[in-house]
Amino acid sequence: MGKIRLELDVMMAKRHISLQELASKVGITNVNLSKIKNNKVNAIRFSTLEGICRALECEPGDILKYDDSDD
Repeated sequence: MGKIRLELDVMMAKRHISLQELASKVGITNVNLSKIKNNKVNAIRFSTLEGICRALECEPGDILKYDDSDD
């Protein structure tokens, strides 16, 4: 069964933005953003996703990936 993976770390590296800077721009804590970045969440609010995309100037599909491997 597949799952959705977040590749926030990849986009952050491409945009040369730190966790602290992105968290500040999005308006969430470093801890919560770190959980998102490290795929330690089961859900993400649309408002948070919108803020991340706005700050990184990207589309949701740039950070949300479908993984159909059987891991």
